[in-house]
Amino acid sequence: MTDSLHPAATHHLPPFVTAPGETDVLFVVMGFFVLLAVIGIGLFYFKLHALPEQMAHRGQKIQFELVAVLALLALFTHNHAFWIAGLLLALIPLPDFTTPLLSIARSLERIATNGEPAAPAPPPAQAATPPPAAAPAPEHREA
Repeated sequence: MTDSLHPAATHHLPPFVTAPGETDVLFVVMGFFVLLAVIGIGLFYFKLHALPEQMAHRGQKIQFELVAVLALLALFTHNHAFWIAGLLLALIPLPDFTTPLLSIARSLERIATNGEPAAPAPPPAQAATPPPAAAPAPEHREA
């Protein structure tokens, strides 16, 4: 009548039952498995979460910034609608408005100056220097 397991009595037990005083190998293996599974699922989650940003990286800068903001909002608020909106925005190419508008502005400037292209802007160093001060005009008095 012993309360502890006798080594001779452990032959009918399954192999995952550990004898007293021995290391529980299954517990150690499962501990490592759970730790690696949690890290792996976390990595997968962050990779999936960054998917819209990676897709928008090849597009325009403004599109990338909008998708990045939506992804951050989705991450911090746990609102999946932001992530879906970012993904859709990353998938849809935005039209290029700046190139035609700049071309129109250059053409209008050329028309306004009678066909001569505008002079290039002075470098910032020259624009920062103030023009020389003119001498004050003498006062005119009536006698």
